[in-house]
Amino acid sequence: MTQAKLKNAKRLVCGTAVGVANSLFGGGGGMLAVPLLCATDYTQKQAHATAILVILPVSFCSFLLYFIQGLYDFSVLIPTAIGVAFGGEVGALFLGKLPTKTVNLIFAFLQAVAGAFLFFFK
Repeated sequence: MTQAKLKNAKRLVCGTAVGVANSLFGGGGGMLAVPLLCATDYTQKQAHATAILVILPVSFCSFLLYFIQGLYDFSVLIPTAIGVAFGGEVGALFLGKLPTKTVNLIFAFLQAVAGAFLFFFK
C-alpha cells in the first residue's frame, strides 16, 4: 500500500470513529477528531480547524436521523446558534494568535471539565 493510500485509510477509520461519536453522543466528535487528525500528520492548529470543517456535515446527517426520530427541541436553535456563531468567530481569532502549547492546554482543560461535569453531575 502506498503512503498516500495508507494516510487515506487512516483518515477513513478516524472519520468513522468521529461520526460514530458525534451521532451517539449528540456532539463531541470534534473532541475526538482533533487528536485523531494529529495522529494523521496534521499540526495541532490544522487539526482544530479541520475538525470544525468535517463536523458540519457529520452533525447535519446526525440531526436528520434525530429529526426523523423526533429527538429535537427547536426552541434552543436561535439563541444557541447566535452564541455558537459569536463564539466560533472569537475562537477562530484566538486559534490564529495563540501558541500551539496554549491551545493544547485549553483543549485538554475543556475536555477534562466536560468529562468531570458528565461524571459528577449527570
